[in-house]
Amino acid sequence: MSESSRGSDLTRRRMLQGAAVALTAAAGTALIGLTGPTDRPAAAAGLAGSDEFDEVYQGRRIQGRPVTDGAAAGHHHGGGYAVLIDGRPLHMMRNSDGTWISVVNHYQTFTTPRGLARAAVNELQGATLV
Repeated sequence: MSESSRGSDLTRRRMLQGAAVALTAAAGTALIGLTGPTDRPAAAAGLAGSDEFDEVYQGRRIQGRPVTDGAAAGHHHGGGYAVLIDGRPLHMMRNSDGTWISVVNHYQTFTTPRGLARAAVNELQGATLV
């Protein structure tokens, strides 16, 4: 086999390997896009009347309830839901995929307002919500 044909065989092999890697990466990206950031589908993240809670978590009183008036909730993007920590409103927002974020945990999403409130209490580490 001549030197030039051997060089082109390696190039073809590398090209096919690169194509296989690219296809695998594309398939993985598509799969991640379909499943989203949570393990529950967005439709399952809806709220019902039974999603109200009032409990003491790590010595802090957390409450959550659906609201119809955004002004009454003390925030603009709460998606019709209000969360209070020790009687103070936790400013929160519902994402388009049905998950929740707050000003305390802005880069972490939660599937329920109760989970969001508990995580905020953990992050506050005893500090008062302002």
